[in-house]
Amino acid sequence: MNNEEQLLEELRDPRTSRKGFARLVSEYSERLYWQVRKMVISHDDANDILQDVFVKAWMNLENFRGEAKLTTWLYRIAINESITFLNKKRSQNHIALDDDNSFLLNTLESDPYFDGDEAQKLLQKAILTLPEKQRLVFHMKYSEEMKYEDISDILGTSVGALKASYHHAVKKIEKFLSEPH
Repeated sequence: MNNEEQLLEELRDPRTSRKGFARLVSEYSERLYWQVRKMVISHDDANDILQDVFVKAWMNLENFRGEAKLTTWLYRIAINESITFLNKKRSQNHIALDDDNSFLLNTLESDPYFDGDEAQKLLQKAILTLPEKQRLVFHMKYSEEMKYEDISDILGTSVGALKASYHHAVKKIEKFLSEPH
């Protein structure tokens, strides 16, 4: 039995579910935090969303049938919560859903927790020019070093489409970085 199967068993047993959930939070918090943070930029927003992710996971544990890996399920929740947050932010700021991510760029510029140098900030700006789905695929492949098969499970997109999306994202980032700033 692997670690994930053990954790699921612990979560499903009423006598050990709280302990299992504490372990789940401990094991997945950092990875999920960085996935969310890369999408919403703000440390504070990422922390709030991460709490929502774990609340949603706890409330829906009995619905988890194990058809996907626990990791995949948690990533899906994190991505959906992040997208919901971003859509709400756009709506509050009266920004069209297909409009640019300038509000995220402003967040990056004013984030006291961003400790990168100018080159890292320029890369982040380049990434923020990408459409949401490409940005997501780029982060999962480039930053998280996930396999296309795992990204496919999480996003429900074919491996071929993901490879194309990643390729387009890299080209757009290269183009942005080659322009004078």
